[in-house]
Amino acid sequence: MSRPEVLFPLFAALETLDGVGPKTAQNLAHLGIEAPRDLLFTLPHTGVDRTMRDTVEGAGLPTTLTVTVTVGKHYPARTRGGAYRIHVEDAQTSFQLVFFHGRSDYLNKVLPQNSIRVVSGKVELFDGILNMVHPDHILPESEAADIPPFEPVYPLTAGITQKTMFKATRAALALAPHLDEWIDPGQLAQAGWPGFVDALRAVHSPLGQTDLAPDAGARTRLAYDELMAHQLTLALARASERRSPGVETVGTDILRSRVRARLPYAPTAAQERAITDIAEDMARAIRMNRLLQGDVGAGKTLVAFMALLIAVEAGGQGVMMAPTEILARQHLEGLQPLAEDAGIVLEILTGRDKGAERKAKLAALARGDIQILVGTHAVFQDDVVFADLRLAIVDEQHRFGVRQRLALGKKGGAADVLVMTATPIPRSLALAHYGDMDVSVLDEKPPGRKPIKTAMVSTARMEEVIARLRAAMDEGRQCYWVCPLVEESEAVDLTAAEERFKRLRAILGEGRVGLVHGQMPPAEKDAAMRRFQAGETGVLVATTVIEVGVNIPNATIMVIERAETFGLAQLHQLRGRVGRGDAASTCLLLYQSPLSETGKQRLEVLRETEDGFRIAETDLRMRGYGDLIGTAQSGVPRFQVADMDRQAGLMAVAQSDARKLLSEDPALLSPRGQAARVLLWLMRQDQAIRLISVG
Repeated sequence: MSRPEVLFPLFAALETLDGVGPKTAQNLAHLGIEAPRDLLFTLPHTGVDRTMRDTVEGAGLPTTLTVTVTVGKHYPARTRGGAYRIHVEDAQTSFQLVFFHGRSDYLNKVLPQNSIRVVSGKVELFDGILNMVHPDHILPESEAADIPPFEPVYPLTAGITQKTMFKATRAALALAPHLDEWIDPGQLAQAGWPGFVDALRAVHSPLGQTDLAPDAGARTRLAYDELMAHQLTLALARASERRSPGVETVGTDILRSRVRARLPYAPTAAQERAITDIAEDMARAIRMNRLLQGDVGAGKTLVAFMALLIAVEAGGQGVMMAPTEILARQHLEGLQPLAEDAGIVLEILTGRDKGAERKAKLAALARGDIQILVGTHAVFQDDVVFADLRLAIVDEQHRFGVRQRLALGKKGGAADVLVMTATPIPRSLALAHYGDMDVSVLDEKPPGRKPIKTAMVSTARMEEVIARLRAAMDEGRQCYWVCPLVEESEAVDLTAAEERFKRLRAILGEGRVGLVHGQMPPAEKDAAMRRFQAGETGVLVATTVIEVGVNIPNATIMVIERAETFGLAQLHQLRGRVGRGDAASTCLLLYQSPLSETGKQRLEVLRETEDGFRIAETDLRMRGYGDLIGTAQSGVPRFQVADMDRQAGLMAVAQSDARKLLSEDPALLSPRGQAARVLLWLMRQDQAIRLISVG
């Protein structure tokens, strides 16, 4: 399938635009602008009022002004590179135009004495004299209309001026073709948005500051187009996964009822709902692709295990993947007693398995003797073969990209996929991130989890905090001490953690303090974690490597140093490492005074609630979309026009619109479907285009 002809001019070389030569094209590439199409989606971020005035007199200075002047005497610079001054008069007063490194021949040509010119630029008072230094525009009166009354200001890079951007975007706008409408007519009428080309013209010719706001009609329309293309891509991926035949996996309930009978308490309603959703998905002849989202301690493990049992009841196998060896071993420990209750064979496979032992495990797996396998990415290796893989569960989604999800699916040909995440994600982000998946949310805590007391403590009271740790350790309790992330630099993190470790070891005693951080060899990290798990060390000093999933019921104090430097969602995850046993637990947020107003508000949210979804929503509001999930590594798309912080609601509308369009017209062959294909090409959604052509 090739690009529609109507878009050819927008995807031509930049040099095809008037006034853009090879050098300018090369510089524009630094802004990510490679074709005229990219100029159209590079929107002005602010604007300058250049309304014509009679005089500079009485204006609040310094400010940008546009006036008609009569050019007077020239005063060339006395020294090399000095100021070349030209006396000018407007309708009421006189002022000076100032040029540094000004060349006489050029300035006499552009501003000949006694001529009338329109000048626009920044006017300021300098030594009692009004100056306009290097005017942005100098034009004869006949061309005054070329200066827009409100001039858009674009992002720039070395070698690119506002003038260049202005001219280039105008040249690109001249190429914008009329395109058929891809937005649902009802949606378009209700929102009152302009058509696509009208919207482009409007965003590049704002009439004032309000036209630059994300919620201005033309901008909202283009943001929606971008989100719609993204959601169409996800919906096509979802549809193509649904076309890939799955296996109908229907359980007998024999194993599940054995496990239920042994549970100390009944599953929550949210757990029951999720188990039903999963069982229904697995019973269908299309592949399951579901996200199980549950807050810290919401009981995801039980739901996951019940899903694995459905696979085993149906005569198949299940695999559960964790991002690290520590977590894989922990899943093994959590699931082993349940597996014993059910009477099935559960094994672990990690990078540690070598030689004969590994061979024996692989043979048992291929024969079907191992019914459930827990492992790290080692289960992706080619020699790992299942007899009949029905279900793959991936823990902690953001450590696994879509690519790995697909690789895992291939192991079972048609295995169902369940992704678990303990990061509560606000709905708008979940749609951007997981729009191709169905979502189950565990929003209740199982009975028996004690609330965690959260307190804010200034770092000035460090000694008291350490005394408190000592008292807890004397009672046989354990503590985490998380060190701040300094400027994302691993080396600095390291010194922060190592310094804290040395200091605590000096105060609390040699063998009582352990250390884990990202730079350690995995074997050392595992060993330190094992010593802490076994209760040999009382305090574990760590960088954030412990945030995900570590389960130590005896740990009752979590100290987070410089808590104000962490994201709320991350603090919430860290806090969830304690409160896993039957003793009362505390989380101490150590902050450095003085704390900013927003810093204080953020930490107070944690003090008030343990609801991860509420915390994530607040974090999104206060810190913004990119920070919340570390956009760089999360695979979330970066949008050029859409502002995810302010336009999250549009994402939900775009998702339902995209899914509805595909359910009515799966191959996008109707007139609106054809228009949507053009949108996908326009938004560079190549992956989606491949899916349609394959479909």
